[in-house]
This record gives sequence, structure tokens and C-alpha cells, in this order.
Amino acid sequence: MEERNSHLDTLNDIRQMMERSSRFISLSGLSGIGAGFCALGGAFFTWRMIESEKARGFNYRQLVFETGSELQQTLLLTGALTFSAALLVAFVFTYIRSVKTNTPIWGASSKRLLWNTMIPLLVGGVFVIRILQWGYGGMIAPACLLFYGLALINGSKYTLSEIRWLGFSEILLGIINLWMIGYGLVFWTIGFGLLHILYGAIMWWKYERA
Repeated sequence: MEERNSHLDTLNDIRQMMERSSRFISLSGLSGIGAGFCALGGAFFTWRMIESEKARGFNYRQLVFETGSELQQTLLLTGALTFSAALLVAFVFTYIRSVKTNTPIWGASSKRLLWNTMIPLLVGGVFVIRILQWGYGGMIAPACLLFYGLALINGSKYTLSEIRWLGFSEILLGIINLWMIGYGLVFWTIGFGLLHILYGAIMWWKYERA
């Protein structure tokens, strides 16, 4: 009986080693929290900008339907900077965790994760550019949520499985936002800000607290 238990323990150890080698497990919960706060900062700046324009007689239709307006270009730049800041913060915390866990940050598993998440994101980027050319600015937020959710689900099989539920949540928000076009900033704030903070806190508590 003891010999059988020993064999089972050995098989379990081998399985865990295989899972570690095939999954990128250095993603830090603090990365999600940091990215979420970056998104909240970008959303707050955007809200202040829109409120300032409203005080000067801004017509919201300009942002939702008109292409190439100065405000729209500023908001797109704000979104790009927010995304870059969130990516940088996520990389820093992930690098720190990879050092602690003695896991290479750039290996076969991280390459698979990057490739499988980048495909939906690149396709989504092309789609967003095209809808902007059509003049459907109000579709930007739901499109970003939908393609980002797909990217998370597609890459979840190469990292912590819990990230799949974050992806499902982003997609659900994106679908709801399709019927509430005028509330894109609210859904963007929830999806990229609050959900990231919640997810990051759960991951930190579950995997890193000790």
C-alpha cells in the first residue's frame, strides 16, 4: 500500500512539473492590480476631459459618430498611453515574480502565451481602426472589451486557468455595452479597471500571499 502511494506521489510530482513547464505561471496578481489602477487613472482623465468639453458646449455626438475630431484623437492618445503604462507595470511585477519563483520570463510557455493573446488583440486593433474610419466611435469600448476577452480566453491555456474567467467577464461587459453605446467609458472603467483589480487581488491572495 505504501509503495502504491509512493508511485502515486511520484506521478503527481511529474504531472505538476509538466504543467509548470507548459504554463507561464509567473503572472503576478500585483500586475493585474497595477494595470487596473492605470486604467482607472486613464478613465478619470478622460471623464474630466469630457466634462470640460461639455462645459464649453461639447456635443457628445461628435465623439460617438464623428471621425477625426480633436477630442477623439486626444482620447485615443490617452487610451494608447494608458495601455502602455498598464503593460509596463504588468511587466515589472511579472518580472519580479519570475525572479522569486526562479521561472524564466522568456521561454517556450511565455512565447506561446504571447502569441495566442496577440492574435485576437491585433485583429481587434485592425477592427477598431476600421470602425473609426466608418465614424462609429461609440463602438470602440465594446470592441476593445470583446477582443480583449477573447485574447484572455485564448491565452488562458498557457497560464493560470483563472484568467479565463476574467476573459468571460470582459466579453459579457462588451456584449452589454453593444446595447448601451453611450456608456462606453463606464464599461471601459469596469472592464479594464475594476475587474483587473479584483482579479489581481484574488490571484495575489491565492498564489502569492504566503
